[in-house]
Amino acid sequence: MKFYLDTANLKEIKEAAAMGFLDGVTTNPTLIAKEGKKFETAIRDICEVVRGPVSAECISEKYEEMVEEGRRIRKLAENVVVKIPMTPDGMKATKTLSGEGTRINVTLCFPPMQALFAAKAGASYISPFVGRLDDAGHDGMAVVRDIVTVYKNYQYPTEVLVASIRHPLHVLEAAKMGANISTMPFAVYQKLLQHPLTDVGLVRFLEDNKKIPK
Repeated sequence: MKFYLDTANLKEIKEAAAMGFLDGVTTNPTLIAKEGKKFETAIRDICEVVRGPVSAECISEKYEEMVEEGRRIRKLAENVVVKIPMTPDGMKATKTLSGEGTRINVTLCFPPMQALFAAKAGASYISPFVGRLDDAGHDGMAVVRDIVTVYKNYQYPTEVLVASIRHPLHVLEAAKMGANISTMPFAVYQKLLQHPLTDVGLVRFLEDNKKIPK
């Protein structure tokens, strides 16, 4: 499984990259607004740090505007992926832009049939929002399981990028199901590395080390 950060914070991105297993970044207008930067500046800054894919959100709603905006976003950096919402106009834009060689991350995906349509339209990535599904009383991870199964049945190359992750268990379940990518806030990233028994064991080793004759 590949691990992405869902952020626009350069400090978090650099910290995760220094650990050696940051594979990419996803962003959105909300995350960029928190950093107080212009959209283009934020994306370029991230792409200078991250070698893997960096998903940047297209905010247009109509097909023609989406295509125009997607082409502008694509030019920001070599590793930019254009995020397009799961709407009828979004599917038209996905087909057009993917046909031009632009990698598309179809976002705000909920039922598996949406994921199937996105794959057929040429999406490189599909982003089911598991946390939001859970909030609405659905089983978000069951949706991911169904998407993974459908894609395997028909051998679609579209990668399943599990988004709206709220806790480490989401990441574990996604990995067990065979999802390609998990994108998460830095706080979840940190929790994946922590365990109380690790902390207790480290303290014990350090204390025992003091007893060794010098």
